[in-house]
Amino acid sequence: MSAVSQPEFETIFAKDVDVPMRDGTILRADVTRPDASGSFPVIIERTPYSKTGGENAVKAPDFFARRGYIVIIQDVRGRFASEGDFYPFRDDGAGPLQDGYDTIEWAAAQSWCNGKVGMIGGSYSGATQYQAARSRPPHLVAQFVRESSADYYHEWVHRGGAHEHGFSLYWVRTVTHQNLAHLVPPEELEEQKARFEKILAEIDDWYLRLPVYPCEFVVGLSEWHNDFLAHTEHDAYWTDLAVAPDHDQIQTPIYHLGGWYDIFLAGTLKNYTGLRRQARTEAAREAQKLIIGPWIHGPTNTDKSIAGEIDFGPEGARNINELRLPWFDHWLKGRPTGILEEPPVTLFVMGRNQWRAESEWPLPDTRYANYYLRAGASGSVESLNDGSLSADAPSGDEPPDSYNYDPENPVPSIGGNTLGIPAGPVDHRSVDARCLTYTSPPLEAELEVTGPVTAVLHASSSALDTDWIVRLEDVFPDGRSINVCDGILRARFRDSFEKPELLEPDKVYRFEIDLWATSNAFMPGHRLRVAVTSSCFPRFDRNLNTGGPIHREAAGQIATNTVLHDEVHASHIVLPLIER
Repeated sequence: MSAVSQPEFETIFAKDVDVPMRDGTILRADVTRPDASGSFPVIIERTPYSKTGGENAVKAPDFFARRGYIVIIQDVRGRFASEGDFYPFRDDGAGPLQDGYDTIEWAAAQSWCNGKVGMIGGSYSGATQYQAARSRPPHLVAQFVRESSADYYHEWVHRGGAHEHGFSLYWVRTVTHQNLAHLVPPEELEEQKARFEKILAEIDDWYLRLPVYPCEFVVGLSEWHNDFLAHTEHDAYWTDLAVAPDHDQIQTPIYHLGGWYDIFLAGTLKNYTGLRRQARTEAAREAQKLIIGPWIHGPTNTDKSIAGEIDFGPEGARNINELRLPWFDHWLKGRPTGILEEPPVTLFVMGRNQWRAESEWPLPDTRYANYYLRAGASGSVESLNDGSLSADAPSGDEPPDSYNYDPENPVPSIGGNTLGIPAGPVDHRSVDARCLTYTSPPLEAELEVTGPVTAVLHASSSALDTDWIVRLEDVFPDGRSINVCDGILRARFRDSFEKPELLEPDKVYRFEIDLWATSNAFMPGHRLRVAVTSSCFPRFDRNLNTGGPIHREAAGQIATNTVLHDEVHASHIVLPLIER
């Protein structure tokens, strides 16, 4: 690999530069560029979080401008200095307005641009990248997307049919509170600010409030949140916004960055694999890259080796600007950095705490193995049943395990792939005491689990609807039970997210729960644990067990939920094993 660009320029800065959109709306951007004559490649972030946040948090404008790039940070439509109305995703590339396209082509037409434009940013700024790629701006050459989604139903607002309650409430209150001056007349501003400060001080009450829809504090302010809540099924509303259906229309080389504990992990993987298979040209398919680290969500977390309660060692930290520089040097400057000669997939294997390069995702030598929920005490944890976990399937009758789920007393969420509430890997023993648990004997040798993880429950409920939550944990010799990955399924969506069906009480069904993915080496002396429950609050909204309209009811009922694990109903978790 040849040397990457070095910091050789001083920089100049222009604030709130007008960028006209096709409908006449003016969006405003801050521009940082080398203090030198001539033209340079451009890198753009489009953000709803103000131009002072996002990429400024990792000092990207100065980093890249000193190395011969022009960096544009733009407030998206209806946010901060930009005109118009903010409606998430709609005007960034999913609807008739194409703000990403127009911004890229505006930049390319400036005298200081050499005609090559790239994009950076993550989370919503990652969404603006994927949305721009859908519209194929002629001068968009490459993108580096940190942590974003392919389908906002499955990976932003809902998961497994359940509402991402903690994140959604956090996100709508944050973006609304930040932007009140844009949303209300000046004479109402102080009153609205006081109202929001009261809400922020009483946020625990808002998490518990029923019904969830309509969310009263955004009425007249951020009505899109109530639109999100109204569409509880995966209908045309979500399909029109989603990136995944347009993978075959995208021709941009994209480097996708995600974290094993990121709320948008599934979207990162889905966008990478979808574009690797379906991008518009063979060159674009070959020009997709993926890196997944041991990180929670956020622009500064790649620089940290600690996530939640676990220190993944010095190898766990990567400087995001240094990671991105060879990518943009190759695509925007034509420098022979060797970036495309490297394997397309880079993964951090937790437990072993090492990076590894791979040719594909999922890994081509994966062996998918069933680990069965079994009777028989493990003696390793206090829980509702203390079952065992075994590679051997049950060969006869085993008694089922039952528990009562009361939506008035939900199991609390601690850690995991979430945002706005504590995230990451944490000790789940306090939560496991309220779950069904199935634990393996101590391992005699390392067991590597890398790839997509699925659980299959044969189960019944006394209710017309309920939730199933399954969590894979790494039990350390000292007893700590660290969450590795998890998933949720709202029972009415067991066969379809488009056409839900209620349960017949006490009938046994097969439920398949997507735990997304991980890369974790369970070390000798450790145990594997599977925990099963029906609530994880406030991360996910509480299923009220009534079978009524989601979000619109004010009270619930207790459900008795039963998991079977006999020879005919062999409930299990499917683990992707790497044996090298």
